[in-house]
Amino acid sequence: MINVRPVTLTDSAVTLVPLEQAHATDLSAAAAEGELWKTWCTAVPHPDLVADEIKRRLDMQANGNMLPFAVLTTDGKAVGMTTYMNIEAAHKRLEIGSTWYRKSVQRGPLNSQAKRLLLGHAFDDLGCNVVEFRTHFMNHQSRAAIERLGAKLDGVLRSHQITADGSLRDTCVYSILAHEWPAVRANLTWKLSTSK
Repeated sequence: MINVRPVTLTDSAVTLVPLEQAHATDLSAAAAEGELWKTWCTAVPHPDLVADEIKRRLDMQANGNMLPFAVLTTDGKAVGMTTYMNIEAAHKRLEIGSTWYRKSVQRGPLNSQAKRLLLGHAFDDLGCNVVEFRTHFMNHQSRAAIERLGAKLDGVLRSHQITADGSLRDTCVYSILAHEWPAVRANLTWKLSTSK
């Protein structure tokens, strides 16, 4: 059984802190940059709805279904959100998901460091057996980022969800197993050290 509780995780380019309404102003600006909410195969909130999304995530946390984080840069500004979700404490598994970042920090070290922190906490501190990632089949940027982490494709859940626009989402399910974590961590650390 894992015990998932709010925690702050820090690396050189990123800090993950428990999400709260105080992050709404920064996150609204982050969502507005590049009009991220218009990307049809993701679920980034409209800037005017960020406070509602924070409330939704915090309500899910209160029910034990999610542990949401604000993603902060070194200047303390919130530039995105991420979560532990679909937590199955008895089976020692969870999903890292509902992640998005402002356009200007995408494709830099921030995501790799954030994922290394989340994976490290999940495997090293919580004792997870598996960490899962899910994304829209058509979200090629997200799929490539998940694969660069070292996650393996478990399969595709076809017509898995109905999206906001009414289309059916095929969901790609990826995972990293506990025994794979040392190699995944070493690879992430090597990539981060060579990308400077």
